[in-house]
Amino acid sequence: MTAALPEHAAGKPIEIWFQDEARVGQQGTLTRLWARRGTRPRAPRDRRYAWVYIFGAVCPARGAGAALVLPFANADAMQRHLDEIGRCVAPGAHAVVVLDGAGWHGAAKLVIPDNVSLLPLPPYSPELNPAENIWQYLRQNDLSLRVWQTYDDIVETCCHAWNKLVAQPPRIRSIATRQWAVID
Repeated sequence: MTAALPEHAAGKPIEIWFQDEARVGQQGTLTRLWARRGTRPRAPRDRRYAWVYIFGAVCPARGAGAALVLPFANADAMQRHLDEIGRCVAPGAHAVVVLDGAGWHGAAKLVIPDNVSLLPLPPYSPELNPAENIWQYLRQNDLSLRVWQTYDDIVETCCHAWNKLVAQPPRIRSIATRQWAVID
């Protein structure tokens, strides 16, 4: 992984992107909901084992996002996601992608796109990655309290949820902007 900007990034505008992945599937997450005091509202719970991974990244300054919905979380999936982020960086800009220490984030076989640099977070510090808040928002609004009939239904729901989020740049800014990561 690289922490310093490469020479070819000198003089280019810098974009800060936050990257993470989330597992979504039939063993879904329950979420809080409003209910009358003293009642126990029912919620669906699926006990089957099918899921997908959303590899997502957001650039709060631009209100932009890049994601892939993939069947596995591994180095190949990470490579595909880095390539996707590289395609979404503004023309002529260089992206610094802030990410956690998952094993596939630092795999030796990763080929980092020329317009991307990786900046790993310290261990055990998920609170520093606003992508965690993106997952919380998506789960609370689109991905929880559901029972999917098929694997394709899970993929379709995840794609719809991400596309709905990306269509709202102000929402991405409000969820993911961190004052310590603003470049003036």
